[in-house]
Amino acid sequence: MREALFYEEIGEADDVQCHLCPHHCIVKEGDAGLCKVRKNEGGVLYSLAYGKISSLANDPIEKKPLYHFHPGTKILSVGSWGCNFTCPWCQNWEIVTQKPPLQKVTPDRLIDIAIDREMDGIAYTYNEPIVSFEFVLDTSRMSNADGIYNVMVTNGYIEEAPLKLLLQTIQAMNIDLKGFSSSFYKKRCSGELEVVKKNIETIYNEGLHLELTTLVIPGENDTEKEMEEETKWIASLSPEIPLHLSAYHPAHRFQKPPTSDEKMMALYKIAKKNLDYVYIGNTMVDEGRNTYCPNCSNLLIERSGFSAKVVGITEDKKCEKCREDIKVKL
Repeated sequence: MREALFYEEIGEADDVQCHLCPHHCIVKEGDAGLCKVRKNEGGVLYSLAYGKISSLANDPIEKKPLYHFHPGTKILSVGSWGCNFTCPWCQNWEIVTQKPPLQKVTPDRLIDIAIDREMDGIAYTYNEPIVSFEFVLDTSRMSNADGIYNVMVTNGYIEEAPLKLLLQTIQAMNIDLKGFSSSFYKKRCSGELEVVKKNIETIYNEGLHLELTTLVIPGENDTEKEMEEETKWIASLSPEIPLHLSAYHPAHRFQKPPTSDEKMMALYKIAKKNLDYVYIGNTMVDEGRNTYCPNCSNLLIERSGFSAKVVGITEDKKCEKCREDIKVKL
């Protein structure tokens, strides 16, 4: 175990309060917080997830999904366990709601694995990487020295101080923007929409590469009005922020039928009115895979499955046809 960062002792009974995320869990002796992986032992808060790995895989960066960040490169995807949200449709609930079989790995060893497998980067993903904060921070700091980039796939539910630390060593984030209703966030995720919005603004303003994903869930967050509001808000930061719309499929404690292709296309068209780059995932719909110039519609990045080929962007990141600036890291 590793002593956690961002907590304080409170009271006289060895209670502690965690300040990593906005839940600010008060954790009694012998208990863990909502995330299940930050435990109070003798008045000291420990990370049970430090260096504990449940999942490890070689992936294309496009699978995160990150479509505008070093397209075509390879990344080592690593997951641990635990989460600070309670989404009933969680696709990875086996490593979120309970302790799965785990292997121990040090930051040095994980970096060596990435180098041995000739990976360009490391992705902290599968479960919520925020709750493995100390391991993500240590590993990303060390791997930067070896020229390895670091990305997080996260719900973005974190306090400002730890977020600012991560922004020093993480090069890209895909934030799972669950929906655009405060009541939805409270009821389904046990979170606050405004916190996530604020963190998205911070990440964008700090210049980190940012992409967003919304899982479209029938009857929950799939109205055209909500998509209009969400994408107008994103556009108020920048219409160049990529948005990935992902189709829901039944999982965990949520068994509604999958999101229809018709619904995905309807929301895609609304999002495209407000944003330059909108993509569709987790469905057989052909549209919404490639990247096109927002000015002249020239094909910029062609994708088949999770493979990507840059076909229409110059070395100085402009459209080959009309010379429009293209927001992509090559």
